[in-house]
Amino acid sequence: MNTKDTAQDAARRHLARAVDDDYLRDWAEHFRAPETAGEKADASAIVFRIGAEWLALPTALCARVAPQALPHRLPHRAARGLRGIVNVGGQLYPCVDLAELLGIDTGGGAARAGRHTFARLLLIRWEEQSYALPVPDLHGIVRYAGSRVLPPAATINKGVQRFLSGVLPERDMQIGLLDTGLVGHQLARTLR
Repeated sequence: MNTKDTAQDAARRHLARAVDDDYLRDWAEHFRAPETAGEKADASAIVFRIGAEWLALPTALCARVAPQALPHRLPHRAARGLRGIVNVGGQLYPCVDLAELLGIDTGGGAARAGRHTFARLLLIRWEEQSYALPVPDLHGIVRYAGSRVLPPAATINKGVQRFLSGVLPERDMQIGLLDTGLVGHQLARTLR
């Protein structure tokens, strides 16, 4: 038996599977949502969850998304948030824990109902230096109009509030848009 035939058969079975009502309802709601006239999506961000917080970084910073990897500790390096280094595709990246770096409580924050949780590494580039940021739940890329961004609410986690440039309401999420300059500065400090 040819493994290629088996893979093709599996793909056909996967695409021919029955679709449940929740899946149909979610997509119907998505396409039923009114298009906002006059609003042009002029920005994009990659959205992820840490603890109960949905956060986003501009897609321009993101170089790649990779599978989760276990960091190797660096001797005599104890900077806040620095977990070590990870090997992704033969290249080494400093691995920085955003939760610790930004003071985000990792407790709580269950995965959204009806969707899979994907823990990944965000490989970002800030001022000629690359970093690997492990995130427990990657939502994906969201395009939005800059006019939809709201100022951060006073009820947001005080640790992360100072790193936000705004909040983006997106469906049932309130996404905190991280300030690129402030986060980049904190990342750079971990390597000093």
